[in-house]
Amino acid sequence: MIRIGIVGYGYWGPNLARNFAENGSCALAAICDPRPKRQDLARQRHPGVQIVASPNELIDQVDAIAIATPVESHFEIGMAALQAGRHVLVEKPLTSTAAQAECLIEEAEKRSLVLMVDHTFLYTGAVRKIRQLLDAGELGDCCYYDSVRVNLGLFQPDVNVIWDLAVHDLSIMDYLLPGSPVAVSATGISPHPGCAQSIAYMTCFFEQEQIAHIHVNWLSPMKIRRTLLGCSQRMVVYDDVEPSEKVKVYDKGVVVSNDPDNMYRKMIEYRMGDMWAPKLDTREALGVEAAEFLHCIENRAVPLSDGQTGLRVVRLLEAATQSMLDRGRPVEIEARRTFNDSLRGLASAVSRYQSGDSVGHSERPEHQPVRSRN
Repeated sequence: MIRIGIVGYGYWGPNLARNFAENGSCALAAICDPRPKRQDLARQRHPGVQIVASPNELIDQVDAIAIATPVESHFEIGMAALQAGRHVLVEKPLTSTAAQAECLIEEAEKRSLVLMVDHTFLYTGAVRKIRQLLDAGELGDCCYYDSVRVNLGLFQPDVNVIWDLAVHDLSIMDYLLPGSPVAVSATGISPHPGCAQSIAYMTCFFEQEQIAHIHVNWLSPMKIRRTLLGCSQRMVVYDDVEPSEKVKVYDKGVVVSNDPDNMYRKMIEYRMGDMWAPKLDTREALGVEAAEFLHCIENRAVPLSDGQTGLRVVRLLEAATQSMLDRGRPVEIEARRTFNDSLRGLASAVSRYQSGDSVGHSERPEHQPVRSRN
């Protein structure tokens, strides 16, 4: 049985610990946190689990670790675990820089270890359903991605609001859209002196006729988690705050045709069809993600949210931060896709085809083919 260790027992660590403890394919062996009060809470919730103060103490007792610490510590802890031969799941974002992410990916590949990023939204029933609709051709070609992700707090001491909230949308975009952004423009402010930017607007540009816009905010009086995906045949509204019908598909759009009697005139017709809400998998996304991590360890499979996914997201975050400091100047994304990246994509596709689904066996969601990134 795989022994799991949790590094960090603050906000997100308890959720990771609970989901691994409830999974019958592993044993929660150790929890690490340097704060005595958090150690006491971990002992109370998980009697019999070893509680330690240092990641080094934990690494020696487990087969795999889940890191839920501030982002600046991800690289050091993750590298130490990989060099010790441990599989690693890292809370988003993967690292503070793309260079650090590349080093972790190289180390994991060299040692044939699983490196996975905790992009939890990819494992929600809502996002997986949207991906299924796209793969089935029911929505058509994607035209735009428009998201609002705002709430009051939580202010983060180590990152700005883009690294905290927009990271979710960037990972969802990476999963749903067929191409990657080639440039990013971002603007943001910090109304409170000495604090990181708490309000930001981010636009992603693509080679094809696509655009994505993301609004994130720590200073909103209400919580909004609403994403609009506009496609050529249908449109999707994804509202994560909605308790039941989180995904709504609208058979609405426009049809543009040329007027044969006037070459300078175009006819625009509006299509007003029905709305329907597809049935969604209601399992907790983090539980599905934990099962994916364990499945990949046991079967030497490539995770849905692997290191390359994390790297692409970190590159976008770096570009957005640079653009924000330059008052919105577009920053181009360096394309560094290598032959090894292509091999990894092929291996991922083969692995998912052979396993019959995108994130493991019967207890995981149904098969979703890997979408081409060309």
